[in-house]
Amino acid sequence: QVQLVESGGGLVQAGGSLRLSCAASGGTFSSYAMGWFRQAPGKEREFVATIRWMLTSYADSVKGRFTISRDNGKSTVYLQMNSLKPEDTAVYYCAATPRNTRWYTTPRDYDSWGQGTQVTVSS
Repeated sequence: QVQLVESGGGLVQAGGSLRLSCAASGGTFSSYAMGWFRQAPGKEREFVATIRWMLTSYADSVKGRFTISRDNGKSTVYLQMNSLKPEDTAVYYCAATPRNTRWYTTPRDYDSWGQGTQVTVSS
């Protein structure tokens, strides 16, 4: 399994931006499908965005505001979050799967997870 470490979370005002990073090690990063999920207190973990090769897919709630990208040379995936809203407040998790044949949008699709990074958006 690949090891994942997220960074970049923090406190931001509504309308602001943050960029999350997820550094991977121990696997062939370029062939992995990568995903971002989030979990707010008392709620289930939900899909945010995914990237396989250079193709991307987003949850409707973040489409047009968030951008997922990857740098295979740095074995890192990013989540650029713009126009943040209080309802975006959650712990954000990075995830990886060696499968790469379809969209992977549920937690059970992924084999490796990071420790999570807190994002708090104040109103």
